Amino acid sequence: MMKRPKITDIRATTVTVPLEAPLRHSNGAHWGRFVRTIVEVETDIGIVGLGEMGGGGESAEAAFAALKTYLVGHDPFELEQLRFKICNPTASLYNNRTQMHAAIEFACIDIMGKFLGVPACDILGGRMRDEVGFASYLFFRLPNKESGQGEIRTADQLIAQALELKRTHGFTAHKLKSGVFPPEYELEVYRALAKAVGSDTVRYDPNAAFTVEEAIRFAKGIEDLNNDYYEDPTWGLNGMRRVRENTHMPLATNTIVVNFEQLATNVLNPSCDVILLDTTFWGGIRACIKAATVCETFQLGIAVHSSGELGIQLATMLHLGAVLPNLVFTADAHYHQLVDDIIVGGPMKYVNGKIPVPTAPGLGIELDRDKVGKYADLYRTLGGYPYDRDPARPGWFATVPNTRWADPNDDRVVDY
Repeated sequence: MMKRPKITDIRATTVTVPLEAPLRHSNGAHWGRFVRTIVEVETDIGIVGLGEMGGGGESAEAAFAALKTYLVGHDPFELEQLRFKICNPTASLYNNRTQMHAAIEFACIDIMGKFLGVPACDILGGRMRDEVGFASYLFFRLPNKESGQGEIRTADQLIAQALELKRTHGFTAHKLKSGVFPPEYELEVYRALAKAVGSDTVRYDPNAAFTVEEAIRFAKGIEDLNNDYYEDPTWGLNGMRRVRENTHMPLATNTIVVNFEQLATNVLNPSCDVILLDTTFWGGIRACIKAATVCETFQLGIAVHSSGELGIQLATMLHLGAVLPNLVFTADAHYHQLVDDIIVGGPMKYVNGKIPVPTAPGLGIELDRDKVGKYADLYRTLGGYPYDRDPARPGWFATVPNTRWADPNDDRVVDY
């Protein structure tokens, strides 16, 4: 019998990887790059597992270093013990570690797969599909401060990118992250996008920026389109329930159903029809699988959410998507907005709007050490950024609901 591995160390490295241009959203912006903390969990048999975590433009290195005493000597196969060691629900009232647990769980599943010589999806229930479909993820964007290029502010600019992404990557579903400009302006832009992509499906997500009343008005303006769903138009379970009562479109969320208590509430008194499962927000791949099973039982839809991933977390999304029998919607990914990645072989490729599920053991990806070093140096040079602020609107901050919108006529190139 082979010796089971034990954790001996944990290392965290913060990197920042450039985007084509800053991505705007209702709460602020990604300031021209993603900041991600790469986690490496070492074992006494030489296998190293990989994890990844975001953090709203901030590093999580110190927080992971503080977990070392919790993890040294732990068996990576003991995932339920890991969950309670790191994020016991009552202890977590004082130190919410859900997203940190996710990154450690990613690494442990990576270790398990490498130890057994099988891909992660084989451990997680076996694959139902060999590739996972994605929607284009479209944003209003500020111009790149160096080139002045990449702006998306008008319908024509948005349509040009959507059609180019469709041509190059094969997307047949298109999601607009919104809640940036006045609702009447975004309504015109979204309708123009839907017309331009023809028979493809579309999705609109203002990140809970609208009042209930504005959300209902907007719904009436898009109900005739080929919508997959209407995502997070307003905040809160009761707010979403009121919108749901006034539209025939399915409502989706990645903000108000992100744990099992909220999921139970949504089952008992439905507010949302489609639950977007995020391997970080929910605390790991296994939690998402458990949630998907609950959704299957109660006939709620599911999709896979994106929170600004590099290749490690994208691999977790692919392995999650591979094993879910009830995954009928294409997944989200910011991935095509990036200019590079930190994994061997560079960014994963879309083929006909899909990315193949890795077949190598574990998560099926490896770090490109040169790229990790390059983007760790870039982080040390630039530092973090405030995800919940917009560099084009000094002094502005988001409220829920929002009533202060960006100016759709403002085409300045701003520093960030």
